[in-house]
Amino acid sequence: MLCAIYKSPRKDQTYIFVKTRDDFSAVPEDLMKKFGTPELVTLINLDNKDKLALADLEKVKNNLVEQGFFLQLPPPPEDLLKAHKAAMDAKKEQGEL
Repeated sequence: MLCAIYKSPRKDQTYIFVKTRDDFSAVPEDLMKKFGTPELVTLINLDNKDKLALADLEKVKNNLVEQGFFLQLPPPPEDLLKAHKAAMDAKKEQGEL
């Protein structure tokens, strides 16, 4: 399954995968307005891939077949305060603090 991947000039780390290069007919108009003018990143054959960096390969394929596109959003920001508190709590339980 071939697809084209485009990045958003407006939203960092946001990508749209479409089945055919430059064919955004399946993508809702409101989404395209928020996404901005798509910038081509690459063309790939998903059948030759075992996995993708930040997206589930099977979900991408399913969305391309069912919806005609896949929207990849950036991962949620890491909550450093929460991670620090968890580490401190763990140290307290071990008697290190």
